[in-house]
Amino acid sequence: HVQLEESGGGLVQAGGSLRLSCSASGSFFSSSIYLMGWYRQAPGKQRELIASITSGGDTNYADFVKGRFTISRNNAKNTVHLQLNSLKPEDTAVYYCNAGGHLDGGYYNAGGSWGQGTQVTVSS
Repeated sequence: HVQLEESGGGLVQAGGSLRLSCSASGSFFSSSIYLMGWYRQAPGKQRELIASITSGGDTNYADFVKGRFTISRNNAKNTVHLQLNSLKPEDTAVYYCNAGGHLDGGYYNAGGSWGQGTQVTVSS
């Protein structure tokens, strides 16, 4: 079973940047983390997909990202990252890592493995 742990969240001013990381550990097949994604959930809102990435580096992004966020991964270290640039107060949310999902028409559908989340707070 793959375990995911996020890190890198914090408090940042509008316009600033953060780099989130997600580490996969435990006993799992590499196929379990072939596809990984980042989600976020703001207070009172549903969890929403931000981006996904395959082990080959193919990426997909939600429309609202608009070039501000970049997903990447290091397969040797079983880690996936999310670079957040030009942050806005509306980006304030808990950011979650997910693994084991599948693509449906380019859209990442979440798998069963979730991290505990990391809080990102953007002040105006």
